[in-house]
Amino acid sequence: MKLLADMPGPISALAFLIIATALEVSGDALIRKALFEHAGPARLALFLLGAALVTGYGTFLNLAPLEFGQVVGLYIATLFVMWQVINFVFFRSLPTLPILAGGVLIVTGGLIVSFWKSST
Repeated sequence: MKLLADMPGPISALAFLIIATALEVSGDALIRKALFEHAGPARLALFLLGAALVTGYGTFLNLAPLEFGQVVGLYIATLFVMWQVINFVFFRSLPTLPILAGGVLIVTGGLIVSFWKSST
């Protein structure tokens, strides 16, 4: 069985980054809910689950088959998109026009950092 890390090209890197960003943003959202919407054992359980998801994010980000400098650019672009999806799922909040405009710049910059091949 072939592991995702062994797959060539940007598709496998993108798969790792999508998983990483989903874990990070979901973990952050659960920690936010623990802080502001729960108390007692529920708060502790959400904190622990959030911490486990954020740990998973670090693992998947570092397994992505790209050099660190490249992975960061693509990660930031993927993170922005995933953050908007999770923000809607957890908090029912749609992005505003300034968020979308800034997001276009973030995604464009991330793609440039990850895929622009320098001649040097």
